Amino acid sequence: MDDLLISPGPGAPHDLRVPAAELVEQFSRSSGPGGQGVNTTDSRVQLSLDLAATAALDDVQRARVLHNLAARLDGSVLMIAASEDRAQRRNRVAARQRLADLLRDAVAPSVSRRATRPTKGSQRRRLDAKARRGAVKANRRKPVAD
Repeated sequence: MDDLLISPGPGAPHDLRVPAAELVEQFSRSSGPGGQGVNTTDSRVQLSLDLAATAALDDVQRARVLHNLAARLDGSVLMIAASEDRAQRRNRVAARQRLADLLRDAVAPSVSRRATRPTKGSQRRRLDAKARRGAVKANRRKPVAD
């Protein structure tokens, strides 16, 4: 198949192109749909990419991807499996699409949270609601005998 093209997005202002030579595809028998043919055809696709060695990423992108996908990596190799379809070709396309989506999301820089404060109105409404709830509970009590 051809090189894997990843459309531009945050963290990657230009297209990312993963060379086809860096993608390793392995095929095996799928447990998914296929009827009797599932026992004879290798329709499951396992796509792997070594993120530490790929030429598609620069150093900043590589560090960001390795950090963001650390839970999914085996060393520095990212593995994607696809076996939803009966046809090997459609599973190959699905695995490549999944890999492209993962890399596009992982290259994007994380957005840091900006600290905010509650507004005066929201603070007043919260305290009024607490006072009302306290009054409801106070009215449930037995009256105090003098």
